[in-house]
Amino acid sequence: MATKNKSDNDGNQKNKNPFDEMRRMNKKNNDPNNIGRNMMIWLIIIASLVVTYMFTNVSQKEEPNISFTEYKRFLDQDMIKSVIILKSQLNDYELRADLKEKISIINNGRPLEIHRFSTKIGVIDSKVETIWETKGIKITYENSDGGFWAIMMTFLPWVVLLGFFVFFIRRMQMGGGTKGIFSFGKSRAKLAGDGAIKITFADVAGADEAKYELQEIIEFLKEPKKFQRLGGKIPKGVLLLGPPGTGKTLLARAVAGEAAVPFFSISGADFVEMFVGVGASRVRDLFENAKRNAPCLVFIDEIDAVGRHRGAGLGGGHDEREQTLNALLVEMDGFEQNSGIIIIAATNRPDVLDPALLRPGRFDRQVVVDRPDVKGREGIFKVHVKTLPLGQDVDLETLAKGTPGLSGADIANIVNEAALFAARRTSDSVTMFDFENAKDKVLMGVERKSMVISDKEKEMTSYHEMGHALVGSLVVKSDPVHKVTIIPRGRALGLTSYLPKEDYHALPKDMLEAKLVALMAGRMAEKLVFDSLSTGASSDIAHATAIARKMVCDWGMSEVLGPVSYATHQEEVFLGREISQPRDHSEETAQVIDNEVRKILLNASDVAEKLLSENMDLLHRASKILLEREILDGDELDIIIRGDELPPFSKNQLYALRSLNLNNNTENTLKVTSEN
Repeated sequence: MATKNKSDNDGNQKNKNPFDEMRRMNKKNNDPNNIGRNMMIWLIIIASLVVTYMFTNVSQKEEPNISFTEYKRFLDQDMIKSVIILKSQLNDYELRADLKEKISIINNGRPLEIHRFSTKIGVIDSKVETIWETKGIKITYENSDGGFWAIMMTFLPWVVLLGFFVFFIRRMQMGGGTKGIFSFGKSRAKLAGDGAIKITFADVAGADEAKYELQEIIEFLKEPKKFQRLGGKIPKGVLLLGPPGTGKTLLARAVAGEAAVPFFSISGADFVEMFVGVGASRVRDLFENAKRNAPCLVFIDEIDAVGRHRGAGLGGGHDEREQTLNALLVEMDGFEQNSGIIIIAATNRPDVLDPALLRPGRFDRQVVVDRPDVKGREGIFKVHVKTLPLGQDVDLETLAKGTPGLSGADIANIVNEAALFAARRTSDSVTMFDFENAKDKVLMGVERKSMVISDKEKEMTSYHEMGHALVGSLVVKSDPVHKVTIIPRGRALGLTSYLPKEDYHALPKDMLEAKLVALMAGRMAEKLVFDSLSTGASSDIAHATAIARKMVCDWGMSEVLGPVSYATHQEEVFLGREISQPRDHSEETAQVIDNEVRKILLNASDVAEKLLSENMDLLHRASKILLEREILDGDELDIIIRGDELPPFSKNQLYALRSLNLNNNTENTLKVTSEN
């Protein structure tokens, strides 16, 4: 279905009239707002050039200003040829004179050769005019305030200043996009055009049910008559629920890539600002844009930012978030119908959403995008390794089984880390060795190679981890052991990982008891070999205690207490998380619960001690091998249990060595591989 839609979209794009794009561009260029803005810009540019030219021209024509004493000297020595008298409205005269020949003077402390000059004269009477006439000086009177350029010089700076003011005001109102000071109420939703998003449903794995629901929505928009012929109505909204990293936003991108209708995308946090009423205004603006482009899709990511339960905020009914939510509720299904607009929202906190937002008519469908099962994880691995050169030993099914509970984002991170490991080894392909190292790094942390551990502590860690591994292999109902290591990672000195045969949704009691036996085996191995206990079993005890308490209080697996639930969880709406576990039973019942939990853990410890005592020689031999190699996989552990001799390298290490690029620094690469 996804391939067909993609080809149809490609065909539509190829058959498009090339003049349509030109019409859209012309329409955009002919927008009155754009025309006015462009005219204002050109006006400012022209005015700036004129002012610059005028000042430059005036500065070039301006004569040097000399003192009145210097002027008297020129007059007495009969050096002036003609004068121009400029009279302003003030009782002030400016005299501009031409000399009969160039002379050199000292003006403002520097030598200057002049042919004309200017100076100020307070009074011009008939006596002064007579002196000029006797010396043969030509006299001309001019009015300095009557010229066109003088008027322009007076008013043009104010015109330029006003133009700048109008330009910036208009830009803040409409030309500044979402960052303008007067555009807070405008929606920040981004409109995805045709072909802008390349992701399709073929790029999404592990969420088949969600893909089916969203594919039906797309078909509804493309062929509404197919569904409406029997009286059906188009859904108003689809809410994607699920833990972080499960692919909710990726599904929305795939919808945008598949749909042939306008697609608006916005985050819930984009509605809320520091100003009151901005969020509600943005909601209204978003739906106005959607109505103009109907039929269309609107995707709101992290809707819990604006959709939280009303009445839980500190501001009561006047809270800005509640006003935004009220506007969203009215626009989705209020008095005015919004036909042709489908809302797709995503959240990982459906428990904090307002009930009015979840009712049919607003979000008609709630699609759960949960963590993928083993088949889904294998499909996600296949999607992410398409561009990687894989080695022959890579088994995606084994990787999928070894990553229970991981989301799509976690798997993508593992694939990326594996590629980086292979590049670090200068390998030509990504092998299973790289995937195992990447999985250990993501799940347990980076190897702490610089951590200094004494030989005694390292030996105790080896016995501890081998106790887990041997008991896990000997107990029938336990998951098979996948790997055991004593290399410190994160806060753990060692680790034993298991490979579940399948994904369990309902665990039986015997499997839980087998898990408890394997958890307590590390502690019992230390006790049997060293006759002492250490703090290394703290996380094992905490995990085992949590399982045992759930068996008694939640799952009714205690014969003494029976099928009664003693765990009550209360969640506070505003915080959205558990803040207390009130006890609704008596002190006597609490003592019985503690006794039952202790009984389950002691029984698991006794079983683990018995199994290790019966296989003490095997424990010593396997622990010494683990102490030497530091890492053993499940196949090597089976060889040890059978009593056979181990090969010098594991299968993963051999494939990793074969994938090396021998043209590079092979010695360093082999050293890194052997250390890993």
